[in-house]
Amino acid sequence: MRNESRLIRWSGGIVVVTALFLLGFIIGWFAKPTHSNTANTSASSQYLREFLDEMQPNQIREHLRKFTRLPHLAGTEQNLKYAEQIKKEWQEFGLDSVESVPYDVLLSYPNKSQPNYISIVDALGHEVINTSLSEPVPEGYEDVSNIVPPYSAFSPKGQPEGDLVYVNYGRTEDFFQLERQMRINVTGKIAIVRYGKIFRGNKVKNAMLAGATGIIMFSDPADYSAAGVKPYPDGWNLPGGGAQRGNVLNLNGAGDPLTPGYPAKEYTYRSSLEDGVGLPNIPVHPIGYNDAILLLKNMGGPIPPNNWKGALNISYRIGPGFTEDFKNQKVRMNIHTNNQVTRIYNVIGRIRGALEPDRYVILGGHRDAWVFGGIDPMSGAAVVHETVRAAGRMLSKGWRPRRTIIFASWDAEEFGLLGSTEWAEDNAKLLQERAVAYINADSAIEGMYTLRVDCTPSLHTMVYDLTKQVASPEEGEEGVSLYESWHKRDNWTNDRDAPRISKLGSGSDFEAYFIRLGIAAGRARYTKNKKTERYSSYPVYHSVYETFEIVERFYDPSFRRLRAVAQVRGGLIFLLADSQLLPLDANQYAVSLRKYVQSITQLAQVHPDEMKMYEVSFDPLFSAVENFTVASREFHKRLENLNTADPLQVRIMNDQLMYLERAFIDPLGLPGRPFYRHVIFAPSSHNKYAGESFPGIYDALFDIENSADPEKAWEEVKRQISIAAFTVHAAAMTLTPPA
Repeated sequence: MRNESRLIRWSGGIVVVTALFLLGFIIGWFAKPTHSNTANTSASSQYLREFLDEMQPNQIREHLRKFTRLPHLAGTEQNLKYAEQIKKEWQEFGLDSVESVPYDVLLSYPNKSQPNYISIVDALGHEVINTSLSEPVPEGYEDVSNIVPPYSAFSPKGQPEGDLVYVNYGRTEDFFQLERQMRINVTGKIAIVRYGKIFRGNKVKNAMLAGATGIIMFSDPADYSAAGVKPYPDGWNLPGGGAQRGNVLNLNGAGDPLTPGYPAKEYTYRSSLEDGVGLPNIPVHPIGYNDAILLLKNMGGPIPPNNWKGALNISYRIGPGFTEDFKNQKVRMNIHTNNQVTRIYNVIGRIRGALEPDRYVILGGHRDAWVFGGIDPMSGAAVVHETVRAAGRMLSKGWRPRRTIIFASWDAEEFGLLGSTEWAEDNAKLLQERAVAYINADSAIEGMYTLRVDCTPSLHTMVYDLTKQVASPEEGEEGVSLYESWHKRDNWTNDRDAPRISKLGSGSDFEAYFIRLGIAAGRARYTKNKKTERYSSYPVYHSVYETFEIVERFYDPSFRRLRAVAQVRGGLIFLLADSQLLPLDANQYAVSLRKYVQSITQLAQVHPDEMKMYEVSFDPLFSAVENFTVASREFHKRLENLNTADPLQVRIMNDQLMYLERAFIDPLGLPGRPFYRHVIFAPSSHNKYAGESFPGIYDALFDIENSADPEKAWEEVKRQISIAAFTVHAAAMTLTPPA
């Protein structure tokens, strides 16, 4: 009996202890923290402030000065020396590792013994007028050697001769207008176009399709001179002898023309030059506006529309050929450019992440320049250099980011984004699994007015939050945030009361990461007032006049604008690498998708009869966007209630955010552009610099009213709508709970 009583008491004790344990577990479960530890959050915020404050204008000034003293074209000895110097200094700044990564890619250089030029020849073939062989060198640089003369990289050799035809900007619509309305045939003629509006490679492609035998590009003051500003060195406008260098490829994301899709290593199979991707088949050459006057002043033919007229002191004519007094004269191109496989060098630096070393945040910008690169790219390279220096200082104070940060100094960007694309191809498997985001660091300044940001929608909220923590660099705006200054100058009035953020196009090193691999990407720089400053890009773009002095004297004498850009780019990297929860916003993606689907639908509704006849409906795409909107809303609700003390739960949610951009990738790519795989964003087929939303649908609708087979054309529209609807729906599914 006594033993039985003892057993009952023992069993009762076990029950009480078990009940207390369960009660404690339940209390502990419901009392668990739902947000990051306050102390950790506070420490991270303090480190961010220290990191931003560490970046100094005088340091950026010194970086820019030392990297712009000499020309450093890709593939040259001087560009390699700068690579070695950057590698050495990044090691001294305290990065965990720095390496030089070589690739052997196709580059293009003028023939030193046979210079490129354009001539006007008489009936006997004698040269009457020749264009300049080089630009007048700016003061202080007279003794500098190895300044490459203006040329169009990858132009084939050739000496075509014929009548000249003026084709405005050489856009698709310009050639349409010339052929359909003016009834002027370019076949067998030499086209002359002014720079601006679209990527020069698209101008060349359009001229080739029109049957031209050659194309000459010039910088018209209407597009490369700001009102009331003197030419360099007295101001920042392009002098009459200045000309824009640049590549004229149509790579569509392929990278090295001889090894498309694969890294250009020593062992890599290379196509023949004849089979190279994106190479033009007609000679191309750039000239300044002084030389353009010589070619255009005696043009015959009809007067062009007013919007085809530039600002040269001539009577613009279309041609073909010259007026009666000069009708026996022709234009001859003399192009002797050589293409050759050349070694290039990327510099890659790393800070190993403390908790998630297998998650990568990348800050990359190029180093190679056409000449000195005062703006493009070294204003951006100087900002990267200062960001690395500041990060090294933070490491010395005990900070280490949660995730790994990769810094990249790319080579051969000017020759078709080659260095960055080859590295992306080389590391594609790793990057697809591990890359959180890519922040681009090309030119940091192109104007003196306000901030410009282009990025994927999921970065919008973080950009706005960060710029509220950065001071405006403008005089008279002490105590004003960069956000407020930017908002005042460039409000997104059509859509929301916030600063304008644009879509990513192409033309810089984010291309392979964003549009091929589906890695969230963004870029920031200081820009002009687009409402009042109508010139293209910036006046001295890709000329010998892009010097350190043009930045120091005109664009940013205090270097505070460049520091603001450094703080934005660096701050984005910091937040992406150190925040416990990735600061990506799927709701902003939903907002953008709704806007994009409305826009592309309106474009199609210009053809209501055809849409009805061929039964074209955007309803599946609208439905998919609604599904995505609901999924993103529910995802962020779960994120608010997440147990941030559970590292596995944090990792799951972060991975859903990280892989969201990947969900918009179609492995088959866009029609005719297999390396452009993003279904929501891609460069325009008609202008590489501009970004299009739903590019597959946009391209299918382009000029559809003139299609030779309307039924087939509208079937392609329907196919592209279905691809887009599937992709958006599939992306929505990635935001739902894993199980």
